[in-house]
Amino acid sequence: MAAALAAYQAGVKDILLIERDQYLGGILNQCIHPGFGLHHFKTDLTGPEYADRFIKQVAAAQEIEVSLRSFVVRLTADRELTYLKPGGMVTLQPRALIMATGCRERTREMIHIAGTRPAGIFPAGLAQKMVNIEGWLPGKEIVVIGSGDIGLIMARRFTLEGARVKAVVEIQKESRGLVRNVVQCLEDFQIPLYLNHRVALIHGRDRVEKVTVENNETKETFELTCDTVLVSVGLIPENELIEQAGSPDPAKPNLPGLFVCGNSLKVYDLVDNVTRDSQKAGEAAAEYLKNA
Repeated sequence: MAAALAAYQAGVKDILLIERDQYLGGILNQCIHPGFGLHHFKTDLTGPEYADRFIKQVAAAQEIEVSLRSFVVRLTADRELTYLKPGGMVTLQPRALIMATGCRERTREMIHIAGTRPAGIFPAGLAQKMVNIEGWLPGKEIVVIGSGDIGLIMARRFTLEGARVKAVVEIQKESRGLVRNVVQCLEDFQIPLYLNHRVALIHGRDRVEKVTVENNETKETFELTCDTVLVSVGLIPENELIEQAGSPDPAKPNLPGLFVCGNSLKVYDLVDNVTRDSQKAGEAAAEYLKNA
């Protein structure tokens, strides 16, 4: 939305915003905690409040067309774009294309945790959607693998919902999340943080029963009983479409008229930085169209 608005404000009058969800706002809609907008709006907002400010601006810009529940399935080297939407398939060839596809979570399989494959193992962001959007509590005794910001925030969220968070286990010697999240989400709720440790084994047949935690230096182990494991071990920019179009490096797309911004370019800690980066992409796209 920030990229589309920046392009519009720079003079572009024919803009299509494609969104695969049924609402604009992306991941912000499930981030109901505060801490958004401190830099861009100079105020403390929740994720939905931050998104709503942009949604209203997009709605006010009549030249920005929005296509919801629309999923891009193909992108070619000459910017031919094919997407599915309710009722049909559309192919078009925009003069400029801004990729603002965000990122996805790394999974348990990507970090090779040994053990069985029981129910109760979730990426932290998926658990966040289950709790905040769907109203489901997927477990009562939780172990979080990785101290990324989503994992820290969900440790607090589960605690507030009445679940017991046994520990956050971080393989590095320091947390990968923001300091404020370590303090506000773990220390304030007395949730243990095991630095320089890893979950070596997940136990359970039908449902998670416990995990084995190992000290990286001493190799000493201990067990934590739990029925749910949240995996918060980093994000991966969602740029498969860019690769499909023949541009393997999203930071240096070799396709004229293609611009990449936000978390699809690199993973940011703050949404305000995503907004700033996306505005630059929108301005660059507008400049490209003027000179093309």
